[in-house]
Amino acid sequence: MEIVPCAKKHLSVDITPDQNLSWEDFQKVQMVVGTIISAEIFEEVRNPAYKMIIDFGDLGKRKTSAQITQLYTPEDLIGKQVVAVVNFPPKQIANIMSECLVLGGIGDNKEVTLMQPERNVKNGTRIG
Repeated sequence: MEIVPCAKKHLSVDITPDQNLSWEDFQKVQMVVGTIISAEIFEEVRNPAYKMIIDFGDLGKRKTSAQITQLYTPEDLIGKQVVAVVNFPPKQIANIMSECLVLGGIGDNKEVTLMQPERNVKNGTRIG
């Protein structure tokens, strides 16, 4: 068994051969770029978070929430391109139905740094 360190120093993930993804498995995950068009404080949740609407171009606009309040303000987020998984089933979070999962790196103090393309790309661009 191999121990692979995670972004947090005190976490590790046990990777066994039966947990490896095949190329076909990876291709099922639809990670795409979208632009945040709305962001506001999500007052109805226990942990500090924002409610957001993200424009994924031809894939449409999707609602989500993210616990990214340590490094970003709602004003910082408007117009920012992010990477999100768009083919998870919708998930009820407090009073909204989350329709995508925004991706980011988790720091030592649980602060989340958003994953972004290094230059602007068309909304809906697939990550692969």
